[in-house]
Amino acid sequence: MITPTRSIAPDRALLSVSAQILLQLEEPRTVSQTWGRLKAWRTENGYGSPIPFGWFVLALDMLYAIDAVALIDDILMRRPVDVA
Repeated sequence: MITPTRSIAPDRALLSVSAQILLQLEEPRTVSQTWGRLKAWRTENGYGSPIPFGWFVLALDMLYAIDAVALIDDILMRRPVDVA
């Protein structure tokens, strides 16, 4: 589920979807805006398999668990990366 398996394609694994979500957060957005942008981005970039909203939420949960995103006043934003 987190990584690709025989039953989960690489473009649908939570790691892949999480990375695609981070690409949409070049600036802070609402969850709805991020969801819409992710769907549009996947269509523009030839990802044929649709992502259900529940899968999107699981990917957001994973990003939150690893402290990659924050939700402040209903705005979703990337957290800065500490490369020390």
